[in-house]
Amino acid sequence: MKFIGLFLLFCCLMGAVRAQTQKPAPLILGKNDTIKTYLTIDSGKLIPWIVLNDVRINDVRIFKSQADLDNYRRLRYNVMKVLPYARFAAQRYNQLQRDLAVTGDKHRQKELINACETQIKDLFNKEIKDLTISQGEVLIKLIDRETGNTSYAMVKDLKGGFKAFVLQSAARIFGHDLKETYNPDEQKDIEAILLQAGYSSTKY
Repeated sequence: MKFIGLFLLFCCLMGAVRAQTQKPAPLILGKNDTIKTYLTIDSGKLIPWIVLNDVRINDVRIFKSQADLDNYRRLRYNVMKVLPYARFAAQRYNQLQRDLAVTGDKHRQKELINACETQIKDLFNKEIKDLTISQGEVLIKLIDRETGNTSYAMVKDLKGGFKAFVLQSAARIFGHDLKETYNPDEQKDIEAILLQAGYSSTKY
C-alpha cells in the first residue's frame, strides 16, 4: 500500500511539473481577427483588453421635505434654461480672444469687440431680458464656470473699467453681482445637475 501511495504521489508531481512547463497553445487567428489589441493570458486563455466609456453611477437623492424637492426642481429648471446662454457667451468670448490674438490692428480689434458686443446685446434683447432674478444669478455663475472669468472681468477686459462699473451698478439694481464667481464645492446642487446632464467644462 505504501508503494502504491508513493507511486501515485510521484505521478501527480510529474503531471504538475508537465503542466507548469507546458507552453500556451499557439495563437490561431480567425478570418475576422483583424483588430490589434493588448492581451492578458489567464489560465492559458487570451483575454483582450477592451476600453469602455466611463460609466457614471449616481445616487438617488432623498430630500428632507417636499419644499426641498420643489426648490431643487426649480433650480434644475433654471440651470437648464440659462445653460445655452452661458455656453454661447463662452464660445463667443473664446472666439473673440482668438480673433484678437491674430491681429495687431487696433481699429480691427475694436471692430471685433463691437461685433461681439452687438451679438450679446441682440441675445439679451430677444431672450435674456425676460429671465427671472434667480435665473440671472445662475447665468452669472455659469458664465464664470464656462469661461473661467466673471462677467465683470470680461466686460472690463473688453470695454474698460468704466463700462464694467456702469453695468455692475445697473446689475445691482436688479439684485445681481457681475463679480460673482462659481465654486463647485459651494454650488454642489448646480454642479450635480450639470454633471447628471452630461455637461462639463474646461475649468472643472
